[in-house]
Amino acid sequence: MEQPDSRNGLVRVSSLDLPKPDLSDNRSHEARLRDGIESLFGKRPRISLELLKKLGRVMVDADYSVDAILTEGACGVEVADLYPRNGSGPVLGMAVDLGSTSVVFHLVDMVTGRMLRTTSRHNPQAMHGEDILERILFAGRGDGLSVLQNEIVQLFNEAAEELSRKSGAAPGSIYYWTVAGNTTMSHFFLGLDPSHICKEPYLPAANRFDIFKPHEVGLISNPGGCVYVFPNIGSYFGGDLIAAIIASGMHKGEAVSMLVDVGTNAEVVLGNREWMVACAGAAGPALEGGILSCGMRAQPGAIERVKIDPGTLSVRYETIGDEPPKGLCGSGIIDLLAEMFAAGIVEQTGKLVKERAPERVKEINGELVFVLAMPDETSHGRPVYISQSDIKNLIRSKGAMYTILNVVIQSVGITFDDIENFFVAGAFGNYIDPEKAITIGMLPDIPLERFKGLGNAAGEGALKLLMDKDLLAEIERLCDQITYLEMNVRGDFMNQLTGALFLPHTDWNRFPSVKKKLGCNSLS
Repeated sequence: MEQPDSRNGLVRVSSLDLPKPDLSDNRSHEARLRDGIESLFGKRPRISLELLKKLGRVMVDADYSVDAILTEGACGVEVADLYPRNGSGPVLGMAVDLGSTSVVFHLVDMVTGRMLRTTSRHNPQAMHGEDILERILFAGRGDGLSVLQNEIVQLFNEAAEELSRKSGAAPGSIYYWTVAGNTTMSHFFLGLDPSHICKEPYLPAANRFDIFKPHEVGLISNPGGCVYVFPNIGSYFGGDLIAAIIASGMHKGEAVSMLVDVGTNAEVVLGNREWMVACAGAAGPALEGGILSCGMRAQPGAIERVKIDPGTLSVRYETIGDEPPKGLCGSGIIDLLAEMFAAGIVEQTGKLVKERAPERVKEINGELVFVLAMPDETSHGRPVYISQSDIKNLIRSKGAMYTILNVVIQSVGITFDDIENFFVAGAFGNYIDPEKAITIGMLPDIPLERFKGLGNAAGEGALKLLMDKDLLAEIERLCDQITYLEMNVRGDFMNQLTGALFLPHTDWNRFPSVKKKLGCNSLS
């Protein structure tokens, strides 16, 4: 993650030498402070009642030489706190990627722009359901929504306590939170009713949120600080995608770019600074490894890279942390299917070819499987494999993914060749091999140099906003600019999906590099 620039942040420290009062200048302390700030920034700041109560004492004790902590609040510039010159201590901000599985916190020094600490925490709401829909149903029972909100707010407060303490500060030094999450996660965080998000006509309780004070949400930080939650475009296109757009910079250039975030849903944005269309659709569970026989998250012991020699069929793999294998994560799953297809172990329909690799194509629980890691190689003494039904699920997921991309492209009358930048966000984007994803027909067959992994794009976007207040207006413009396509009601999606349920597709002309690489013998 690049070093942020603090010069235009959402929090600034303004050092003021205010004129001392006398009989010819008997303005109030409040007026004196407002005038001083307005003379520097051209904006008259808001001052809270709580700050008014101590204003005179601080200014007199400091002999009118003060540091004002200024934030970009709901009504413009606000004075969050006031200290004698050089007496404020640390001035911090927190950028948060609010994920349904993991929540990532970035603590930043708002004066220097230096990243102080980062931590990733497991989202405690997962105990009520790994799937977002399960959590929405839980929220609708009894005090479920309150439980979900309390759990995530407590996680925020624990992270604030830990990161600030390790940085030699206290949570009261945190003046700004920028929070990027999907639509449902943002609703849980704010305690908003999510019950209509998942049913027609798919209505969030809110699309855009005002800038809140920490106590309104329950956060432990400076009481004069602010909490910004990224807006959403629709039920399945949330603030995390808005933050990812900011991180990619695709909204600034003339080049046509596509951004994809693969999670339980595939969320897609296409466009440039002049126009943008977006959509989301179910595609990702199998690609994440969540519903496969030996699928797992990207953790130590997960197989993340696979290579099969097409001649000898010898197998090599790499695991996260170089630990004995425990299962397959998303990047390993895509690698494996691509390598099996290229080696002729699986047909274009997804059917396993037992006679091609009899030493590894076995029967387990009454079903054909391809054994990637033998029991004596694994950490748990059981084989790591992919089953015939796993392959079918993978092909459905990758087919849905490709079809979503194709529908979006066709909706604006361009082709994949017109895309100059193809951004892949999330943990998936960090590790996916685009060439392997093209081989199975998950991503379009475009030059590999056009693919760019964004990694933690939501966290990056939240950080960029924290350090650039001008992005507040840019985000509002983006929300007005994006045209959202509701994939659930599009007939062309289902019509096109059938052709994508093959490796890589029924239409080989869509994947010329794969056709060339595999050769005619593989296409019969």
